[in-house]
Amino acid sequence: MSPANEIRKSKAERTLEAREKARLIREAQLKKDKRNKQLIGWGIVVAVIAILAIVALVVTTSIKQNTPIADKGPVPASANVNGGVTLLANTEVKKTDAATVDMANLPAKPATLPNPVVAPGAEAEAGQPVKVVAYIDFICPVCLRFETTYNEALTSLRNEGKISMEYRPLGFLDRQSTTNYSSRSANAAACVADKAPDKYAEYVNVLFANQPKEGSAGLSDDKLKSLASDIGADINSCVDDKTFRPYVKYSTDLAANTGITGTPTIFVDGKKWDGTTDLNADIQAAIDAKA
Repeated sequence: MSPANEIRKSKAERTLEAREKARLIREAQLKKDKRNKQLIGWGIVVAVIAILAIVALVVTTSIKQNTPIADKGPVPASANVNGGVTLLANTEVKKTDAATVDMANLPAKPATLPNPVVAPGAEAEAGQPVKVVAYIDFICPVCLRFETTYNEALTSLRNEGKISMEYRPLGFLDRQSTTNYSSRSANAAACVADKAPDKYAEYVNVLFANQPKEGSAGLSDDKLKSLASDIGADINSCVDDKTFRPYVKYSTDLAANTGITGTPTIFVDGKKWDGTTDLNADIQAAIDAKA
């Protein structure tokens, strides 16, 4: 039928059709709004679940990292009861006998400390190379500066057999971290000394190269483990079990009772370096005195 012969709809019919179209459009919009509300509702549920999961992880991690540390525990293989690991030439580490530490046996802080401070076991044994002892904290920026300034020269002298280098990592700056990073990183280093002593010097370098900002949470335990794994040391269970946290606790308090008040604190054959002289020159003088 041609347009000219189409039957014109009445006004009532046109009005009815318009209302029907409007109804269909309205119903479609209502269905769309309902779907959107459902999607938004599920989105909120998923978001809440994700937030709760994150909160639970943070709380669990915080509880795990801040649980009380035992007062007694083992000393790492290749470490001493003073909290130190002694590096010799190349990757060699001084061997030590098995031992334990116990806070009940911690030497008390004397009423009057000697001046200058004397660190236990900081003097070289007779006939041995000059002994350099460094009390450090892995989140301490001044310790990083010390390493950057002197590590190359100290490593060279060590590899030449002219000195031994003993690191004593402490938990002094736990108060500057929300996760006790100083003690956690010192524990990780102790784990390396125990499990892979030939990797100890390298791990010390790695920890300083990845030093977190002072006052931050610090590196996670997983990161500490992966950094060790990257250099061939498996310390996963040791870190998870906090195996040497009692050891770090003991050595940190021992250092404080000795009179160590900050890091880095350096001794050359038992003599405390005051930081005002050229350390390299002081070490060379000690080497020459043994010649």
